[in-house]
Amino acid sequence: MTGQPLQRRGFLLGGAAVGAGALLAACTSNEAPKAEGNAPVAAGNSGQPGKPVTIGFSAPAADHGWMAAMTKNAKAQAAKFSEVTLNATEGTNDVNQQISQVETLINAKVNVLVILPFDGKALTAVGQQAMDKGIPVINLDRVFDTPLAYRTWIGGDNYRMGVNAGNYIAAQMKAKGITAPIIGEVAGIDSLPLTQERSKGYKDALARHGFQVGPRVSAQFTPESGEAQTANLLQSAAKLDALWNHDDDQGVGVNAAIQNAGRKDFLMVGGAGSKNMMNLIKADASPIKATVLYSPSMASTAIALARLLGQSKGIGDFAEHEIPAEITTYSAVVTKENVDQYLDVGFDS
Repeated sequence: MTGQPLQRRGFLLGGAAVGAGALLAACTSNEAPKAEGNAPVAAGNSGQPGKPVTIGFSAPAADHGWMAAMTKNAKAQAAKFSEVTLNATEGTNDVNQQISQVETLINAKVNVLVILPFDGKALTAVGQQAMDKGIPVINLDRVFDTPLAYRTWIGGDNYRMGVNAGNYIAAQMKAKGITAPIIGEVAGIDSLPLTQERSKGYKDALARHGFQVGPRVSAQFTPESGEAQTANLLQSAAKLDALWNHDDDQGVGVNAAIQNAGRKDFLMVGGAGSKNMMNLIKADASPIKATVLYSPSMASTAIALARLLGQSKGIGDFAEHEIPAEITTYSAVVTKENVDQYLDVGFDS
């Protein structure tokens, strides 16, 4: 479900595909050099190890390709820093259990917390508890109800996912000279704000090009539901020019339904950026021509940010002395032309 988040933030800055390696390639202390005329300058490159930092990490169960990649990326990023100790709890979809696990990390006096809540609203109080005790919190993806519960939020941009999917499809339709295309959509769970945001971005982008969404179904962010709902859509749409599927884990089933129906008359765009879909895009032998990133590399960046917070450092190439309060990753469109650039952030679905 691309994390099955209940709430997400909008666009501020980012590069989901960039991850911690590029965004935080350099770090520095708060003692930035001064320029003539008191103009702020970037603090410079200082990637040397700093003081030891213990980072507590809590996330839901790794029962979805995207979610599994979030935890995997967090652990891999922490291992890159010799001075970082990661105290990771066992993933759980039980809200009360996750709250208890975070409280245990607080009592253990970790230096920084990275929390990807199963339910942002439900975990808000324990996030604020940590902040009140002087433990900075990186709120990862599913946002808490108040900024008082986190020092920094980092997550994806659902609305822009839809916008970029719509813009790509519109460009392809115009390039093919199709003036009145039939454009479909396989959404996720319609009751979730993230699905609503993606669908709105998609609809808005298509409308700007004079197009509209045609046949539409909603699935459950699972391969099984993706296959069943896409089979229904294809049966009702004898003609189809393009299709956007919100989620690449769900897309495993969507692709199966397309193959079972023997349909090759339209192009498909995925969502999230799984390695499976990227390989299909690269092979260029199926309707799948692109996927729009909602990359779990954000978990790597969250750990890198936690390290900087624990060492009272800012981001090396930024003029500001402090870590930003919010970072929104960018929903890049991965195509045959640029897929090699993004394979490193692809995840197994």
